Amino acid sequence: MTALHALPSLETQVSPAEWQARVDLAACYRLVALHGWDDLIFTHISAKIPETDHFLINPYGLMFHEITASSLVKVDLAGNKVTDSPYEINPAGYTIHSAVHEVRHDVACVMHTHTAAGVAVSAQRQGVLPISQQSLFVLASLSTHGYEGVALNHDEKARLQADLGETAFMLLHNHGLLTCGSSIADTFLMMFIFQRACEIQVMAQAGGSELIAIPEQILAGAKAMAAGVTRTRSGMGGALAWPGLLRKLDAQSPGYAQ
Repeated sequence: MTALHALPSLETQVSPAEWQARVDLAACYRLVALHGWDDLIFTHISAKIPETDHFLINPYGLMFHEITASSLVKVDLAGNKVTDSPYEINPAGYTIHSAVHEVRHDVACVMHTHTAAGVAVSAQRQGVLPISQQSLFVLASLSTHGYEGVALNHDEKARLQADLGETAFMLLHNHGLLTCGSSIADTFLMMFIFQRACEIQVMAQAGGSELIAIPEQILAGAKAMAAGVTRTRSGMGGALAWPGLLRKLDAQSPGYAQ
């Protein structure tokens, strides 16, 4: 396997749009590592390259804190590498991410995690409970998908696509969390909210007291708000948080933009 420091920069070999997607996606991987959401090498985030049917995904075998813009692997919707890379991709990652990119042309990024809190909530029959402000954002656009084993069966793609529909958050039962958004920044922010909602739920349940559900009329209002955001395509507000996240990353995990 080629050493990371031996990989040449691709900045001058790809379009400016692709390079920006590479830098932002590498940053997203590093931020997942900084927040402790990674699962060694076994989860994945993808980003569509604008104006193409290609997407970028992590080189299988690299830890998330090692990923750089130039090490990301570019593949087509069939899973074939579009440009030469010494790395392969996670086959389960291909199944999940290609399924979304095939049918959701509004989606620029797909993010999937296996965090302890996320898997814990995904194993609960009732799923995400309306008990926190964070949960309202999730419940406003949430779908679920039943567990079918490690995602290596391509027949599962059609079922995942049908279950996802037009939603932005998906609870993969017994498996974890998935978010998809119109930008990498939005998709990261959605995962932050999803993860926090799951952490709060698990902690609240551990307290052993009766939980207070948010009233239905407030939940309905959150759903209407989310529908308005979708219609106007104004995004989740990730662009507001993203510059600060990059400053944090530059201080704690530099080198992602190489």
